Amino acid sequence: MDRLYIFDTTLRDGEQVPGCQLNTIEKIQVAKALEGLGVDVIEAGFPISSPGDFNSVVEISKAVTWPTICALTRGVQKDIDVAAEALKYAKNKRIHTGIGTSDFHIKHKFNSTQDEILERAVAAVKHAKKYVEDVEFYCEDAGRTDNVYLARVVEAVIKAGATVVNIPDTTGYCLPWQYGEKIKFLMDNVKGVHNAILSTHCHNDLGMATANTIAGVQNGARQVEVTINGIGERAGNTSLEEIAMILKCHKSMNIETQINTQKIYGISRMVSGLMNMPVQANKAVVGRNAFAHSSGIHQDGVLKNRESYEIMDPTDVGIDKNSIVLTARSGRAALKHRLSVLGVNVEGDHLDTIYEAFLKLADKKKDINDDDVLLLAGKERTEKQRIQIDYLQVTSGVGVKSVASLGLLIAGEKFEAAAVGNGPVDAAIKALKQIIKRTMTLQEFTIQAISKGSDDVGKVHMQVEHDGIVYYGFGANTDIVAASVEAYINAINQFVK
Repeated sequence: MDRLYIFDTTLRDGEQVPGCQLNTIEKIQVAKALEGLGVDVIEAGFPISSPGDFNSVVEISKAVTWPTICALTRGVQKDIDVAAEALKYAKNKRIHTGIGTSDFHIKHKFNSTQDEILERAVAAVKHAKKYVEDVEFYCEDAGRTDNVYLARVVEAVIKAGATVVNIPDTTGYCLPWQYGEKIKFLMDNVKGVHNAILSTHCHNDLGMATANTIAGVQNGARQVEVTINGIGERAGNTSLEEIAMILKCHKSMNIETQINTQKIYGISRMVSGLMNMPVQANKAVVGRNAFAHSSGIHQDGVLKNRESYEIMDPTDVGIDKNSIVLTARSGRAALKHRLSVLGVNVEGDHLDTIYEAFLKLADKKKDINDDDVLLLAGKERTEKQRIQIDYLQVTSGVGVKSVASLGLLIAGEKFEAAAVGNGPVDAAIKALKQIIKRTMTLQEFTIQAISKGSDDVGKVHMQVEHDGIVYYGFGANTDIVAASVEAYINAINQFVK
């Protein structure tokens, strides 16, 4: 079978989703889970973009053993120098450099010419080659690049030493047959194309990222650039789990990966929890409804023979039908086991802390689901913030004004306020603003229940503007008013030092 290399960019392209940034410890956690999943390449960051990204590449390089660690750069010498420095501890290292090749980029972004861009592309690869043997070159906006010129660029960078050439559909514009034809054109017309691997990198703006990626693979690409849950800028990237399961289900394609598909569900939930980004219920492979059947005809068919309406066995993606149900009577061992399945390994005091929070939540909720468990595991991130809720009391109802009384602890000092509002959330936030006397504007307010019960944990996402900068906040609680205040405080903590 042909070998397909899985290049995961959850920690780079995936992390560009507004409000979904991870700290270095969380990135290491994801990187180690990706290693366990079996990905070949981990794009760990864009080192020159920030000290945080630089440090993340350094630390992930130390923490991960066998996958190749990749650092992104522009086709600029300084970028490449910094990336090489960030990768110094990586056992297997790759520099991913490149430049825009479409007329849109050449004329409007660079105010340049095709010949000049070609020279810059070759120079970037040669400079990166001074530091590492494994150099990947990306032709940004290749999806809208003329195929003849694209072939010139690909041939030139391979000749300069590129080991992988990335053909991104940066804007998600291509139709599957167009993207497949583009890869085939390069395979047929680029001299020396077999000295490198062609890679796909497709965006989902028109909902075709996975289809385009498969079309690329069918026509000769042997690396795919993907993210967990398909997260990424705008409408996202190609979903790792979709590609892995397409190849598993369609063995006639005769293409294999190293992905351990039984770990897909766990890492999907872990990334969702760490990035505070819920997985849509109807998401292919990992969504809550992916293996749910509500139609009577479908239910009858599945009961008689699962394959009547299911092309995948849930256990193949790590969904255990016989998993232990967590309740208030569950012990530490059951909780630890469930966290381990979800890719979170905890011991000692940390486990004790999570278990105490688990018992409190279990007293409020009948059933504890995986998303609840992951929220508990990440709770300490907000408990160490400078501003914390001491208490919150709200009175509301039909025909009466909502009143909120709020107590905050700010660096250990207690502050209190009360306010009347147009509903309980409005009242609570007005009380909060009486204490935090800053000019703040709530730009976006989203509430989402994790499952369907009336006792469910509600997730609240907020965008708060302060001094022209937008800050993202997140809160989770069985009380949606409390979750809203937590989210607002989470955003405030990012600019109140």
